[in-house]
Amino acid sequence: MREKLELLVRENRLVLAIVMPIVGAVLLVASEEMILPAWLSFNPYIVLMGTALMRLPLIVAIMPLINRRNGVLLLLLTVYVYIIEFIGINHGWPYGNFQYLVELGPMVSGIPMALPLFFIPLVLNGYLLTLLIVKKSRLDRKIIIPMAIVLVILIDLVLDPAAVSLGFWSYGEGGEFYGVPHTNYQGWLISGGIAVLVVNSMFDRKKLLARIDQCEFGLDDMVSFVLLWGLVNTFYGNWIPSAIVGILIVGLWWVDRIDIASIVNKNN
Repeated sequence: MREKLELLVRENRLVLAIVMPIVGAVLLVASEEMILPAWLSFNPYIVLMGTALMRLPLIVAIMPLINRRNGVLLLLLTVYVYIIEFIGINHGWPYGNFQYLVELGPMVSGIPMALPLFFIPLVLNGYLLTLLIVKKSRLDRKIIIPMAIVLVILIDLVLDPAAVSLGFWSYGEGGEFYGVPHTNYQGWLISGGIAVLVVNSMFDRKKLLARIDQCEFGLDDMVSFVLLWGLVNTFYGNWIPSAIVGILIVGLWWVDRIDIASIVNKNN
């Protein structure tokens, strides 16, 4: 089963990492600009299915490392994600007052049921990129956790302005950073920091690095992320988030996780 999934991902890297985020960005912008018919505009099931498919390379990469212990930690992280979002929606902490304006799949009490699918991979991507950078540059391993937290916040500096531009969610009093208040990033320092600590506790670093070395597609989810949200930010003139996308692309390229020729050749 694992081998079949790995083969499926390898043979479809171009679709998952390049084509889908481009199509996704076009559909999202067209939805916000009211170009699409109502049934297709921000269709929650298309959003959910597209996200799940783009997450597939990451899921397949780490799946063999999931055991009872880290499975329990993953479950606890999932519960934590729901709780912190519930508090945020209802009490304005730690992100500031905000609400979802678009259904991102089935919603319960104003919160997407698929929230862990949206949030946890962002943390995993930041953590994995940190491990690869630290390994290649031979930096002190003590910086892994703080560096991963910084990368997770950089990821949200890309995500949130684009999401606000699309009308995915909004902050009650707006914000100074493309409609996003500084309290949101203070919140991500807390929620993202805790999530990074949990992820760091979940895996043996040597085994995780060995697995990611085996899976050239292990960070394709992050490639699709920077492509999709980079296009959206650029369309709406969010230039600082677009510049941060450039920084993330350089990081991915430096650790050999952006190889367009390899991705394209796998599909020929």
